[in-house]
Amino acid sequence: MTDRDLDTLDRQLLEALQDDFPLAPRPWREIGDRVGLPETEVLRRVRRLADEGIVLAISPVLESARIGLPASTLIGMRVPPDRVDECASVVNREPGVSHNYLRDHDYNLWFTLAAGNDAALRRTVGGLAARAGVSSHDLLDLPSVRRFKIGVRFRFLPDGEEGT
Repeated sequence: MTDRDLDTLDRQLLEALQDDFPLAPRPWREIGDRVGLPETEVLRRVRRLADEGIVLAISPVLESARIGLPASTLIGMRVPPDRVDECASVVNREPGVSHNYLRDHDYNLWFTLAAGNDAALRRTVGGLAARAGVSSHDLLDLPSVRRFKIGVRFRFLPDGEEGT
């Protein structure tokens, strides 16, 4: 499915899913009220969008420092192409990891990692590298010095067209 295959209701629903997910007993009904769909239709469409790989997850975005994980780093690993899936699987099992992705670069596997303090962060990086079979020469460790939080929001409605 491409962006052009999304109908107006899909677009309105995707817009609504990015904004203030309701913490309510019937969140899907509340979202449906925003876009003019019954709760059952919202659920049907969200399942279809998830099955098609458009909606990857519906989850909170947490501020790691405020939940006791103030130390963080960005890691780049140089991984042979035939070992990317294996190494990504090792990385994905680590609870403090987020944003794991593949890049077309020498350092091709990138992820962020958060921990309770710098010592724990260093231990975790070392343990991940060992479990993934990646040497320190093939690891780029870029600890956070200053945080800049951004919000990512995609536009699905043409300019001037508003959701209901």
